[in-house]
Amino acid sequence: MLGNHRRGLIHSKFVTMKIALVSPYDFAHPSGVNIHISNLGRRFTYMGHRVKIIAPCSRPNEISANKGFIFVGKPLPLRIGGSVVRITPSPHLFFSPQVRDILDEERFDVIHLHEPFLSPVSCAAVYYSQAPLNVATFHAARGKSWAYSFWKPMLNRWFVPKLDGRIAVSQAALKLVSRYFPGSYAIIPNGVDINRFSPDITPIEDYNDGKLNILFVGRLEKAGQREGLKYLLRAYRRVKEQFPPSRLIVVAPHGGVRRGYEGTVARWGLRDVAFHDYVPNEDLPPYYKTADIFCAPTTGRESFGIILLEAMATGKPIVASDIEGYSEVVRDGVEGLLVKPKDEEALANALSKLLLNKPLRERIGAMGRRKAEDYGWESIAQRVMDYYERLLELPRRQEITGAG
Repeated sequence: MLGNHRRGLIHSKFVTMKIALVSPYDFAHPSGVNIHISNLGRRFTYMGHRVKIIAPCSRPNEISANKGFIFVGKPLPLRIGGSVVRITPSPHLFFSPQVRDILDEERFDVIHLHEPFLSPVSCAAVYYSQAPLNVATFHAARGKSWAYSFWKPMLNRWFVPKLDGRIAVSQAALKLVSRYFPGSYAIIPNGVDINRFSPDITPIEDYNDGKLNILFVGRLEKAGQREGLKYLLRAYRRVKEQFPPSRLIVVAPHGGVRRGYEGTVARWGLRDVAFHDYVPNEDLPPYYKTADIFCAPTTGRESFGIILLEAMATGKPIVASDIEGYSEVVRDGVEGLLVKPKDEEALANALSKLLLNKPLRERIGAMGRRKAEDYGWESIAQRVMDYYERLLELPRRQEITGAG
C-alpha cells in the first residue's frame, strides 16, 4: 500500500513538492553534473517547487548567501576515470548522522541523487531517505568501473534497494551503469540554456579581425590525454599551412599540463594559438559566439556532449570525435562532422573542409541550433518531472525492478 504522503504526491502537477538535488561534487568547482543540477533546480523552482541542493563545498562562504544549498563534507581532489574529481571520500559519511538529521529536518518529497554511488554523502542520502520518491541520475560513461565492481555487494545490500527510479543521460551512460546494476532506466539527456547560449550574443571584439576562429573548451586532463588537445594542435599545424587566416582559441585552466602544450606551440613556431585561463560557464557564451568552428577532439569516456550542445545552441558547426556520447548529440554531416578519435589527419581535413566552405558552416550551424532547442532546460526539466509522476503512480519499487 502507498503511504499517505506518497498518495498525496501522485497528482504532483497540482502539488508543490520539496525536492533535494544531491551532488557528489564540490559545488565551488564547475562540472557538467553541477551545471545540470543548477539548471534543473532553477527550472523546478520556476515551476513552483521548493528545491535545495545538497553537496560538498570547499568554499561555502562564497555560495552561502544562497539559501537553496546545504553543504555536507569536505571535498578532496581525486583522480577517477582519467579525470580529477573533487568529492568527499570519507567512509564515515556512508551512514552519516549529519545527513540523517538534515533529511529528518527537511522532510523532502523527492530526493534526486546524481552519480549516487560516487560519494558517501550521496549514499547516506538515499540510505536515510524517508521521502516518498528516491531517484538517481547516472552521468558517467566509460568501459568499466573498478569502484562499481569493488563496492557492488555493499551498494546492492544497503543503497540500491532504496531507489524508486533510475535515469541515464545517454545510451553510453546506460551501458556502463546497467553492466553493474541491471534494471529499468529512463533516458533523459542533459540540457542547455538556449537563451544564454544564443546566436544573438556579442562576440569577443579582440578576435573579430577577419581570421576564422576554432574554439576548444576543456579541462586539459593529463591521464590518457582524454580531451585530445595534442591531436588538435597537430591537426591545426596542418590547417594553418592550408588556411593561414585561422586561429585556435584554447579555453582551459592554467597549470602544468597546459604549460606543456604552450611549450609545444612555441617549439613549433605555431602562430595564432591563444590560450585562455578557466572561464566560468556563465561567461562562456561570447567565446562560442566568437568561434567559427567548435572542436571537441575527445579521445573517449564522454557520456554526453554538454559543450557540444552549448556550441550548437550558439549556432556553431561542430567538429568532434566519433565517440558514443558525442554521436548521440551530433549527427555526422548534419549538426557537425565526426572523425575517428586520435586521427590528426582526419581532424585537420574536417576543420579545413569547414574553414573553406562558409555556406556549409552556416548550414550546419543552423541545424545545430535547431536541434539544441529540443534540449532546452524547460523541456528537459518537464521530462524529469513527468518521470517523477509516472513513478509515483506505480507501487513502490515496481519501476526499478522492471516488474509489471
